[in-house]
Amino acid sequence: MSRLCLVTGATGYVGGRLVPRLLDAGFRVRVLARHPERVRDRPWAADVEVVVGDAADPDSVRQALNGVDVGYYLLHSLQEGAELESEESRLATIFAEAAHAEHVKRLVYLGGLAPAIPLSSMSRHMRSRAQVGEILRASGVPTCEFRAAVVIGSGSASFEMLRYLTERLPAMICPRWVRQKTQPIAIRDVLRYLVLAADLPPEVNRTFDIGGPEVMTYQGMMQRYAAVAGLPRRIILPINLLSPGLSSHWVGLVTPVPNRLARPLVESLRHPSVCANHDVADYIPDPPDGLLSFDSAVEFALTRIRDAEVTTRWSSASTPGAPSDPLPSDPDWSGGSLYTDIRTVDTPAAPADVWRAVEGIGGEHGYYSATFLWKVRGFLDRLVGGVGLRRGRRHPDLLFVGDAVDFWRVEEREPPRLLRLRAEMRMPGLAWLEFTIEPLPDGGSRLIQRAVFHPRGLTGHAYWWSVAPFHRFVFPGMASHLAREAEQHPADTPSHRAA
Repeated sequence: MSRLCLVTGATGYVGGRLVPRLLDAGFRVRVLARHPERVRDRPWAADVEVVVGDAADPDSVRQALNGVDVGYYLLHSLQEGAELESEESRLATIFAEAAHAEHVKRLVYLGGLAPAIPLSSMSRHMRSRAQVGEILRASGVPTCEFRAAVVIGSGSASFEMLRYLTERLPAMICPRWVRQKTQPIAIRDVLRYLVLAADLPPEVNRTFDIGGPEVMTYQGMMQRYAAVAGLPRRIILPINLLSPGLSSHWVGLVTPVPNRLARPLVESLRHPSVCANHDVADYIPDPPDGLLSFDSAVEFALTRIRDAEVTTRWSSASTPGAPSDPLPSDPDWSGGSLYTDIRTVDTPAAPADVWRAVEGIGGEHGYYSATFLWKVRGFLDRLVGGVGLRRGRRHPDLLFVGDAVDFWRVEEREPPRLLRLRAEMRMPGLAWLEFTIEPLPDGGSRLIQRAVFHPRGLTGHAYWWSVAPFHRFVFPGMASHLAREAEQHPADTPSHRAA
């Protein structure tokens, strides 16, 4: 029987791409998921075993690791906060102890390429990743810790930051970290290392630096990206005035990566991140055609973006709400005040056609109504450190549970009946936008559009009433235009949605 692998973080950027690679390599795959609904729409969902549980629960982790040969630890947090290090260490300790107790034969961990400086001088995020690696290597289970710097691939946070900085700013004043050396690596090569690590001999319990064939500065990466993308050479003037905090705000305003995620990326670039050696090749030889060059990695990533074949994105790693958060569908709402805006439209269009229009909302398609007001709301969200509208969508027409849609997150999807989006913009409360499609007895469909807001304190109540006048312009038009889109462009007709 083939070996069994457990993949944690299977709905994240790397984990979501690793699962099909392991399946192709002949492994059986199990995934640990706190939100199993986020797995069910994946193309590989029917081919894996799903264990429902939380990585913070020792019993869940032991159950997930029972009978496992190789455990992949791909859990990382890019959030800010003083508790980051202790929380990540706690999760790693739970996983390490469970792996030892369940006699797992091999652990594989993907961390960051730490600079050659004392642990105390590293950023909180880089230090926590190094500490996680130490905990896993000390577990008594042979552990392979790969350390990578900038990962180049369609949908990665590092690539999105590089892409938007380069495409949107033909001339820019940059912080001095753009001159630090780094060694980017293609996501293709990262996944290859992760899969082949399952076959490492049991005596291997160590770290490996992994990087592509070229060492360059971030400034050099921007210029090379511009050349591959067919853009004019960029004018880049590095200065010494921008702190990591200011740099992250700058990145947050220009790119889809919000401040809270931009900061750890920026901090990882403040020091050189270059492989100390390439002895990983002693155990995992380079592919016959060599490691992918930076230019080739960018070309592949851009091709996938153009062809709408981005299988996972950095934004997929976020969690659509905590388990304790209320849902707008909770019976006999007991979470306090609840404001709603409900619009109902009957249309002769079939439910499948209405669903097609609803599932295409956001991103380049827009929101079918009051485009200017949506842009203003996105801009205001960016000003206060939110994600705004620039995050877009993974695919122009199809959604998975857990996908990001601008400043929304797909919380539930039941085609062709229900789509529920949870808001991730900065606001004093919880908000949802929900679409329900019901077939009518005499043919056609009923579209029920419901906006729901659960305020947090007096500020939340004030927020709702301050934006309520704008809802009168936004929500009626959205529902009626969605119905019109379904009528004008049924499934067998090319769609021309207006953003």
